[in-house]
Amino acid sequence: MGTRGGGLYVGRRAAAVGAALLLALLVALLALAALYGRCRQEAAPPPPSPRAPGPAAPPPPAPAAGSVRRLPRHLLPLHYDLELWPRVRPGQAGPFAFTGQVNITVRCLQDTDAAVLHSAGLRSRGAAAVRGPLSEPGAAVEVAGLRQDEAGEVAVLELRGWLRAGRRYVLQLGFQGRLEEDLDGLFLTRYTDQGQSSMLIASQMEPTYARRVYPCFDEPAMKAIFNIRIIHDPSYVALSNMPAIDVCEVKDENGSLWTVTTFNTSLKMSTYLTAFVICDFDYVTRTERGNEIRIWARKEAVKNGYVDYALNITGPIFSFLEDKLNVSYPLPKTDLVALPDFGAGGMENWGLMIFQEASLMNLPSDEFTSRKAMIALIVSHELGHQWFGNLVTMNWWNDLWLNEGLASYFEYLGATYVEPKLSLDKIFYAHVVQPVLREDSEIARSLSESEDKIKGSFSLMSLFDNITYSKGASIAWMLSGFLTERLFIRALTSYLKEFSFSNANQDDLWTHIQMVVDAQDEVQLPAPVKQIMDSWTCQNGFPVLTLNLTSGTIRQEQFFNKNSRKSTDSYNNTWIIPISWMRNGSSQPLTWLDKSSKMFPEMQVSESDYDWILLNVNLSGYYRVNYDQLNLKRLARLLENDPKAIPAVSRFQLIDDVFALTDFGYVPIETALELTKYLAREDELFIWNVVLLNLIPETLESTLKNHEVYPLLKKYLLKRMLPIYHYYAGFIRQNADALEDDYFAQVYLEKLLATACWLGLQDCLDLSSELYAKWRDNPEYKIPFLIRRTVCCYGVAVGSDKEWNFAWEMYNHTDSLEEDEDILLYAMSCAKESWLLYRYLQYGLSDTLFSSNCTSVIISHVVTKDIGHHIAWEFVTENWPLLSQGYGHELLHDVLKAMGRFVKTDVQIRELQVFYNATLEEDEREAITMLLESAKLENIERRKLLIKIANWLEKNIDD
Repeated sequence: MGTRGGGLYVGRRAAAVGAALLLALLVALLALAALYGRCRQEAAPPPPSPRAPGPAAPPPPAPAAGSVRRLPRHLLPLHYDLELWPRVRPGQAGPFAFTGQVNITVRCLQDTDAAVLHSAGLRSRGAAAVRGPLSEPGAAVEVAGLRQDEAGEVAVLELRGWLRAGRRYVLQLGFQGRLEEDLDGLFLTRYTDQGQSSMLIASQMEPTYARRVYPCFDEPAMKAIFNIRIIHDPSYVALSNMPAIDVCEVKDENGSLWTVTTFNTSLKMSTYLTAFVICDFDYVTRTERGNEIRIWARKEAVKNGYVDYALNITGPIFSFLEDKLNVSYPLPKTDLVALPDFGAGGMENWGLMIFQEASLMNLPSDEFTSRKAMIALIVSHELGHQWFGNLVTMNWWNDLWLNEGLASYFEYLGATYVEPKLSLDKIFYAHVVQPVLREDSEIARSLSESEDKIKGSFSLMSLFDNITYSKGASIAWMLSGFLTERLFIRALTSYLKEFSFSNANQDDLWTHIQMVVDAQDEVQLPAPVKQIMDSWTCQNGFPVLTLNLTSGTIRQEQFFNKNSRKSTDSYNNTWIIPISWMRNGSSQPLTWLDKSSKMFPEMQVSESDYDWILLNVNLSGYYRVNYDQLNLKRLARLLENDPKAIPAVSRFQLIDDVFALTDFGYVPIETALELTKYLAREDELFIWNVVLLNLIPETLESTLKNHEVYPLLKKYLLKRMLPIYHYYAGFIRQNADALEDDYFAQVYLEKLLATACWLGLQDCLDLSSELYAKWRDNPEYKIPFLIRRTVCCYGVAVGSDKEWNFAWEMYNHTDSLEEDEDILLYAMSCAKESWLLYRYLQYGLSDTLFSSNCTSVIISHVVTKDIGHHIAWEFVTENWPLLSQGYGHELLHDVLKAMGRFVKTDVQIRELQVFYNATLEEDEREAITMLLESAKLENIERRKLLIKIANWLEKNIDD
């Protein structure tokens, strides 16, 4: 499944592939964006919108405290005969309900006088019954009563007799439920298509929402086959996991006609994969190896070709995965449905995948790789699930990474297969490994949890995070590296064939890898596969290796923040670590660290400055490396003389590791800065991006601008940025379309250009002014999207009120697209004149100019600017009675958090306290005081750090 809340899928990762791809996601709709709700209020009717204007749907509620309750193992479901009837007619206002009937054939495994199954938020409809199958008509057992346990989300059929082990029974249950617009279970959503308001019904069952749609055995290991019928309004089409085999009519109790769509019998699958869509969509189709692929979307989108790209890549990715895994896709059809509103980026339901509209659509004329890459990644992730998750499912949610981690691994293989211009290793490291290494050092949970831990009040939704998705994918990448891809895929094929239509845990995967390893002599491992891999999946965090080149000793310890942990804290985890390494540019045989410390004589270096070692080549292992000063000096010198002697991904890793080691107190900041001297010779944008994110985080731009480090940083960085800046500025001036195949330019060039302008590079400011003036002179001109945010910001910043007024005029232009509106909302906060910012904030209060959700966005933009934070704070305090009605304390909390970046003294905290003491409750005051105290301490530490940076820059600025 993809991420919740509309970001980029691959996991409910809170992003699935990071901020750069989130930007690409916003871009993907282009002209479609006009179809979405807008910030500003208009007297005229709004353009077509997939949903009524107003706040976005709230996040899904966490499962109830008892929702992880396991069912007793007395009964095993074999077959569901399920009928669903959403009582929805086009144009009705609601509220809406659905009714249904389910007959579940079960095998009794242990004598019992009660049948317990999951049910949540459903009411019983008619009498429940327990009978024997048609072959055993005498096996009926009378039902004494049906008891609903809402806290435990179960229904209990209390029986007057006993169900006997070894026999089959049929549980017959009628039910009804409410059809909400909450994006979980069976839900309704409203949208606009071709100027007409419409409704559709769809489902989202993972992890435990099937029980909200029909009574069932809602656990991943309780697989069964399904016969599904949907009764619906004749103007809609109904879709489910399998092809429709019959369509007929039925009259309800009032004599009204409804359509009954009956679907073929499903394969054996988990309840969370059952899926239903009832809509008035069009589709495009093609067949790949007998698999009929249809992409469904709003008629307007299909007509304009917005889903053609998704159709063109789906079949080839299917074929790629079939060939790679040597396991055929078992279904005769696959539907992909693009919903205007959906809580995840995508959901892998077998035969009926459901996506957020933005995850599948782009303009046919759009050739930019980043937009296609985003679609290819999301589609490839969900297609990977057809094998990892659907065909073979984890036994229980504690091994969710077997679904999400492996699907995330194959997502990148599939996407780079259909978009070969993407560099697999660079994009995988930049979007998967590096972000999760940053996160994993702060999270106290392992990749595979014990089953016992996931019960009671445990929220299953918390497992859909970057650890499950990205760490899972990184561990798979490491496995493929030390086994060789050939053996890894061979093991996965064996695993898939053994557990098809069944369930597995991670030990089953280790067993199949061990079988493949034992059957050959090429790869030798230092320990059994289970022992190696459990060290990575059953322990929190990851290791850092400290290398002493004089002795050739490597020591491992858990990577943790030494600045915030007490010296008495104990971290005794050890891992069995594959070490790929290079000496003086030559790859060396893989070696292993299987204890806390070990000597490697082959890694002892001579006194020559040209004798150097590089560990974890191309980031093949999930760990960081802390080199001794001797090797770091040699690597820094090598980078200055011949940066290409170190592979690009290893340069990226070297810089990211050393800054992370600095942040966590392992090495001084000066060590990290030594590795930036060579940057004038660095031509890889993804490496520049990691440098700039570490040296100039966006959240600290206004802080740095007002510190004595700024002029030093300006001189030092601009000297090194000029070659790569001029290279890309030339394209922007002459032909930005020539960058359409440069993926990293599309996702990272904005940061480079924004930094150059922030550092005051005159050519960058001139370029922004030129392009902005060109747009002012001809509003039909399009500033290249990959730099539009920066150009608009600095076009306004270096201009006068005329430039600001033009941005305001274009923001209010009826044809402006949503992503342009977002850019302009931000750009208008870049003004350098206080009165313009104050006027902008006053505009934000007007409900005739903006909808309420934009006011807080405007304040948030202004408060982060170097001249804006005091203006925004004064504005909030002066207008608090009005603002508090619309936003309450959430806005105040966000503003105070931003103000915290500027707090350095107790006096400043007391100034803020005077205000919030009068506006917040006592517990909230305490929380904010703690937040500001923490911010003050961080700012004091940061100031010390900036002084060190300034001192280093003064000594090295002319190097």
